Parts: sequence; C-alpha cells; structure tokens
Amino acid sequence: MTALPAWATAGAITEFPVPTPTSAPDGITSGPDANLWFTEFNGNKIGRTTTSGAIKEFVVPTATSGPHIITPGADGNLWFTETYGNKIGRITTAGAIKEFVVPTATSGPNGISQGPDDNLWFTEFKANKIGRIGTTGKIREFVVPTPSSGPVAITSGPDGNLWFTEANANKIGRITTGGTVKEFAVPTPGSYPDNVIRGPDGNLWFTEDRGNRIGRITTAGAIKEFAVPTPSSEPVGIATGPDGNLWFAEAGGNKIGRITTGGIVKQFLVPTASSRPYHIAPGSDGNLWFTEANGDKVGRITTR
Repeated sequence: MTALPAWATAGAITEFPVPTPTSAPDGITSGPDANLWFTEFNGNKIGRTTTSGAIKEFVVPTATSGPHIITPGADGNLWFTETYGNKIGRITTAGAIKEFVVPTATSGPNGISQGPDDNLWFTEFKANKIGRIGTTGKIREFVVPTPSSGPVAITSGPDGNLWFTEANANKIGRITTGGTVKEFAVPTPGSYPDNVIRGPDGNLWFTEDRGNRIGRITTAGAIKEFAVPTPSSEPVGIATGPDGNLWFAEAGGNKIGRITTGGIVKQFLVPTASSRPYHIAPGSDGNLWFTEANGDKVGRITTR
C-alpha cells in the first residue's frame, strides 16, 4: 500500500494491490453493501473491496469473458458486461454469479447502467446497438442510427432518458426508455467520446479520450468542451464526487483530474508510474475510488 501526500486537503491517494497478478482492474462502482465492486478484465473476476481496502475476488464462470463495466441494479445486485463472453452478468453481494447471453453474436457489450425504468441498459460496441435487460434477464436491443458508431458508455440522465457515447461516430446519443434515439455531434473532430455521467448541475459530462477534453452536454443537446492541461492525458472514466465536482481518470497522464461545473481543472498524480487509471466511482466513505489497469491496483482519492 502506497500513499501520496495531498497538495491541499483534497487529493490524497492510497493504493491497494489486487491479489490476482496482471488482472487489469477496469470498471468500478459503489455497491448496495457499501463496498466498491470492480471488474478484472484480464483476471476474469469480479472484485470487491471494503473502504479500508480489504479485497475479495469472485471468478466469472465464462472463461476469458472480459468483464468490463459494472453497475448496481434495482434488485440489489451488481450487473456487469462481458465484452468477450457476449453476456451480461449479475452478481449478488455474496458473490453468486448468473450470466445472460446477448442475442446478437459478438456484440461487444461495453457500458452498463441502471435506467429510470429500473432496467439495466448497456451498449454493444461491435453490434452498434443499445441493449436493455430486465432484472429477470430478458433482453431487447435497439439499433443506433449512425452505422459503426461504436457505442461505449451509458448513463441515466436527469430528463428520464439514457445518454451514451459514440466513440467512432464522435457523437453523444440519447435514447428514451421506449428506444427512440437522437444523436448530437461533438465539436472536436475525432475526439473519441468515452465515458459519460450525470453531473450535479443537471447536465451530462463526458470524457474525450483522443480530444483530451472534458465535455458537457445539456439535455437539449448543447455541448461545451474544456481542455485537460496535461497533453495526451487520455481521459477515460468520469464520476460525480460528493464535493459537487466531476472527477476523471487520465489513463495516459497517470493522474486523477477534478473539474468544477464551471470548467476549472486540477490534477493529482497517481503514485504508481504508468498505472493507467481507467474508471472512477464515488465510495460510501466520501472518497473517490479508481482502477489502475496496468498498476493492478485499486486507488482511493480524498475529495476534501
């Protein structure tokens, strides 16, 4: 376990090694049990860590499934995507896993989020679809209008719709719970919009992996972008913090960034070099937790 002194009261980082070597920790979310749950893309496991850093792992039944993004469901379980397994997984807080096959073959399930209708909504990067799965496992799919758009992340918006990123098409998409899709072009060409989250200001905030920016989109579709100070920082994951700011992971910059709703950015260096911080989520302890894909660790950063 390593720690980095804070530049101020916020930004103190502590890291916790994942037991499985080269597991490539990926998605992370806060569970209904007050623990953090994360995926191990290479380790083919789902990890659970307490806020004190005690980690337990659970093996995904399908071999080399590529567990990717994880989110809590309305049923009190955690739900995750299996990018290579072409399945949606469900894990109880006790560690029991059940898997559901996505109807479209090799669809590349990617992001997943609970919708306002209490279903789980997920993206299909390769199939160019948005999927919806009920807590009983019934799946329905909706085609994204732009061909080969590469839908990545998805989140529930304040307007009762789902919002998602189209990495290849360079757009932000909006889908109603009935399946109607509308798309909005990102101003920066080739920005590769990656992750998206509902912000504290009633807007949606997203990362631009190749554009090196953080974007903000209103529910009416107006977009504003803010540059990340570190060149080629590759912002990936983004989360709303308990401090009312947005926090994001810089895979290329090896930093955790914080941006106010007014667009002011501050960055904090991750202690482990070249750790590639990927995804980030608020914990029940008032801190932000993030994964380190190359560092094989889960990190915690204070917000105040």
